[in-house]
Amino acid sequence: MVLRDVRPGVRNEAAVAAVIEALRGALGDKLQTGQAFREQHTHTTTYLTRQLPDAVVFVENSDDVKAVVRACSEHGVPIIPFGTGSSLEGQVNAPSGGISIDFSRMNRILRVSPEDLDVTVEPGVTREQLNVYLRDTGLFFPIDPGANASIGGMTATRASGTNAVRYGTMKDNVLAMTVVTADGGEIATGSRAKKSSAGYDLTRLFVGSEGTLGVFTSITLRLQGIPEKIGGGVCAFPSVKAACDAVIMTIQMGIPVARIELLDEVQIRACNAYSGLSYEEKPTLFLEFHGTDQTVTLQSEQFSMIAEECGGESFRWTADAQERAKLWKARHDAYWAARALRPDLTILATDVCVPISQLADCVAATHADIVENDFLAPIVGHAGDGNFHLSILFNDKDPADVARVEAFVERLNRRALACGGTCTGEHGIGQGKMSFLEEEAGPALGLMRTIKRAVDPKNIFNPGKILRESA
Repeated sequence: MVLRDVRPGVRNEAAVAAVIEALRGALGDKLQTGQAFREQHTHTTTYLTRQLPDAVVFVENSDDVKAVVRACSEHGVPIIPFGTGSSLEGQVNAPSGGISIDFSRMNRILRVSPEDLDVTVEPGVTREQLNVYLRDTGLFFPIDPGANASIGGMTATRASGTNAVRYGTMKDNVLAMTVVTADGGEIATGSRAKKSSAGYDLTRLFVGSEGTLGVFTSITLRLQGIPEKIGGGVCAFPSVKAACDAVIMTIQMGIPVARIELLDEVQIRACNAYSGLSYEEKPTLFLEFHGTDQTVTLQSEQFSMIAEECGGESFRWTADAQERAKLWKARHDAYWAARALRPDLTILATDVCVPISQLADCVAATHADIVENDFLAPIVGHAGDGNFHLSILFNDKDPADVARVEAFVERLNRRALACGGTCTGEHGIGQGKMSFLEEEAGPALGLMRTIKRAVDPKNIFNPGKILRESA
């Protein structure tokens, strides 16, 4: 099984040159071909080999996007959408070269409707930018992957984050979008209505497509009211399994926890050192509850009883905004904290997701695998929805170490699939998990290929991602 399939794709130098010439004439200095620009538009947080685009276009509106798509469609040249570059499975690599479309200048918030709890944004808007803009409305957008990702990138990878256990993932929070398709035209999917039975659900088709079916030009999102009361806390446990058992009981009892995050003892050690914390180095849950004074207090008391039953230590609780901000900043910095454990090593970040009933057994088996094989691989996860992540530190210059790590990743993914889970809960497939998607999807992969060929007959949209080109 090829885990990290980064083979170069087929290139057509004459076609690339023709597209660059056409776009330079149409878009001027919005197009850049310098080495530094091209290097900045490959991956940033994965150990996959860098594969540079031939040029970068800094689009400013949908007309710019259409111009790029039409030129690339005419000559059969790849298009690679680029948000902030925080994807983890090589989604922004360019195995066949082509044109990287940078959306950082398409960062306008087009419309907010507080009465309808929705907003329409351009794809370059970041989640932090959006929530700063919304602050005075009493609303917020709840999806929060660790990075300050763009809304376009989050939509493309079907992102989630620490709030997903209560507010869902991007698939639950994208109402509609506009998309430039392979012929250079623009379509609208969905509407601002809260439900619809009108035709195929094209919005859900594009959410999670990782740039392989079209290019987003606007996205309409569902918003939430800022809770009256927010409380959070920390609870340590004697083992990873005990912590996971507490998560399972919390979810199965219907306690509406907003966040419930698992950090194993290695990740806690990393966070203590990186973020200036002083937690005991044991498997730990970070939690947050949203509601009123009464409901938040009740939920925290209910969890305290569950934690005690599962062997947890005293639940350290706070409603202080600064303390909570410090806690969740440390959680969002978990990746960088893990890197800091051994700056001389490379990190492979990966994730799987399993049914909540299987979480304790799957995480415990993975933890045992790490210990048995003497890996440095902190575990952190959105435990409330069965999604957990590993940051595996290794020497990427040592073929034996690379082989050990890839064998471990293969075992991890097969363990999740055997539990009825998936090879990725939120990182996406990109280049890194195509083999596992083939195993997970089985015959359904053929239908995915049929859709891809129908929507993108020249294979210009992010080729070499999700589906192997050679198959």
